[in-house]
Amino acid sequence: MFPIDHFKQEPTPFYYYDIHLLDETLREMSEYSSPYGFHVHYAVKANANPELLKRIAAAGFGADTVSIGEINAAISAGFPAAKIVFAGVGKTDYEISEALKLGIGCFNAESEPEIERLEENARQQGKIAPVALRVNPEIDAHTHHYITTGLAENKFGIAMEMLDHLISKCMESEWINLRGLHFHIGSQITDLEPFKILCQRINTLQEKYADVAFPTINVGGGLGIDYENPDAHPVPDFKSYFDIFHNNLKLRPQQQLHFELGRAVVAQCGSLVCRVVYVKEGVGKKFAILDGGMSVLIRPALYQAHHKIENITSKSEMTETYDVVGPICESSDTFGTEETLPKTSRGDLIVLRSAGAYGETMACGYNCRPLPSSVYSR
Repeated sequence: MFPIDHFKQEPTPFYYYDIHLLDETLREMSEYSSPYGFHVHYAVKANANPELLKRIAAAGFGADTVSIGEINAAISAGFPAAKIVFAGVGKTDYEISEALKLGIGCFNAESEPEIERLEENARQQGKIAPVALRVNPEIDAHTHHYITTGLAENKFGIAMEMLDHLISKCMESEWINLRGLHFHIGSQITDLEPFKILCQRINTLQEKYADVAFPTINVGGGLGIDYENPDAHPVPDFKSYFDIFHNNLKLRPQQQLHFELGRAVVAQCGSLVCRVVYVKEGVGKKFAILDGGMSVLIRPALYQAHHKIENITSKSEMTETYDVVGPICESSDTFGTEETLPKTSRGDLIVLRSAGAYGETMACGYNCRPLPSSVYSR
C-alpha cells in the first residue's frame, strides 16, 4: 500500500497523500450528489494543500472558506469565485471588502453586526452583497464539544428567535441580496440521525417563512469517517448521506441545496509518516518516541482523537505494547497509549492514518520545529 522504499529516502515527518484515493472519493461524491442536483463545496479548512485543492477544483466542486486567505488559496487553485462561499464569525472589514471585489458566490452571515458591516462595505463599493443567514437549529450532533456547532449557546450562527428581525433587516436593505439559509451542526458525525432532524427543522422553518424567497438552503457538512479501520472504509458512505437529504428535506421548486464537506473528502487519503527516534524502556511500559508530534498533528492533543498507528518497516513477527509519543515538551504530545505494534526499533517508519483532514493545515512551528513536507502518490 505504501511506497516504503520511497519513504525511506524522505526526511520525516511528512504527509503522504494517496491521490488515487482522493480521485475515487471525488468520483463517488459526485456520483451520489449529482443525480439530485446537489451543489457540493469543499471546506478548505480541512486541508489547503495546493495540490489537493487543484484536484478538487478540477473535479467541479465549489469551495467553502473561512478567511480571505482561504478564498485566495481557492481562487489560485482554480475554484471560480462564483462557487466560493465565505463563512466564519469574525470576518473583518478588509476580508469582506476583498471578497466583494472578487465577486464570491455568498457570504454566510452569523450575526447582526456582521450583516451591518456587509451592508456598509457593499454600499461603499456600489455592489449587492449575496448573503445567507447561518441559523442555529439547536441540534446536538453528539460529537466532541469542540466541534459541535449547532447549539443555541455556540458562538456560531443566529438563534432562531432572532431570525424574524434579521430576515426583515436583509430584505429591507438595498445592498443585501438574501440568498438563503445556512446550517452546520458539527463535525465527525457518524450517526446520520442528526441530519434527519436537521431536515425536519429546515422544513419547519420553510413553512414558517413561506412568503420569503430562499433560493438556496445550505446544510453545511459534518459527515464523519472511520478513523479506527480506514482500510475497511476508505471512502465515506456518500450514498446514505445524500439520500437522507433527498428523502427528508422538502425543497421548494427551483431551490438549490448546498453542502460543505471537508473531512469526508480528504481525511482518508492523507497519512502522517514519522521515524522512531528512540524506544524508551520505562518501569512498566515502553515508549516509541517519534520525530513528529503535536506540532505536525494536533488532533490527538486537542480533541483526544485517535488515529490508527502502523509500523510499516518492522520485520519482526513479535508484537509489543507501546505508548507512541512525540518530541514536543508537553505531556499531551501523545498519539496513542498501549498500542500493539510489531517489535519496534530506532529508525522504523510509523504511519498515522486518516490524517488528511486537520493535520497539515493545523501544523505549527511550536518548539521552532519545521513544518512537515508533502509527498504524493505516483
